[in-house]
Amino acid sequence: MNIPRSLAVALLVVACSPVAAPPAHAPLEGARIGGAFALVDQDGRTVTDRSFAGKYRLMYFGYTFCPDVCPVDMQNVGAGMRLLEKSDPGLAARVVPVFVTVDPARDTPAVLKQFVRAFHPRMIGLTGSQTAIDAAEKVYAIYARKGAISPGGGYMMDHNNPVYLMDPAGKPVALIPADQNPQAVADEIAKWAR
Repeated sequence: MNIPRSLAVALLVVACSPVAAPPAHAPLEGARIGGAFALVDQDGRTVTDRSFAGKYRLMYFGYTFCPDVCPVDMQNVGAGMRLLEKSDPGLAARVVPVFVTVDPARDTPAVLKQFVRAFHPRMIGLTGSQTAIDAAEKVYAIYARKGAISPGGGYMMDHNNPVYLMDPAGKPVALIPADQNPQAVADEIAKWAR
């Protein structure tokens, strides 16, 4: 069979052209993560899930007395937010980093204020009664348990530490890799937030 040269070239161009990938679905689309909560911020104001309506939020559960993981994660989140503010200020302005304590007995609003201020000026710290914290942990699929009390009265908290990117309607979008580095944090936010 003899194919005209112009048709052969056209077929070759079509065959070698990249196929547009279908739009990616968010990794946490449809997951049962997130929901209603009523807590207190670092300034003593009541904050609910509705307080963040219209904004993306990074939801992290930890505690300020954590010796290593929580501060490193928050450092990466804060630095990732600063990178995003440089590369896409409009998007960054629509993202709120939120730190929710799993240790409300020690993490008072005053303690949280000092803690979140160290990582990013717009980071929100949330605390509340143990009942309110338990309810927030439940809707965000957070495991937290108080460890053994030392002779001096100190203790550590055992907890999981995902960083959830939630959309402006409060639905889960993706996990943010705060255990990696600030650039990974900024890149993952930019990948999924619109």
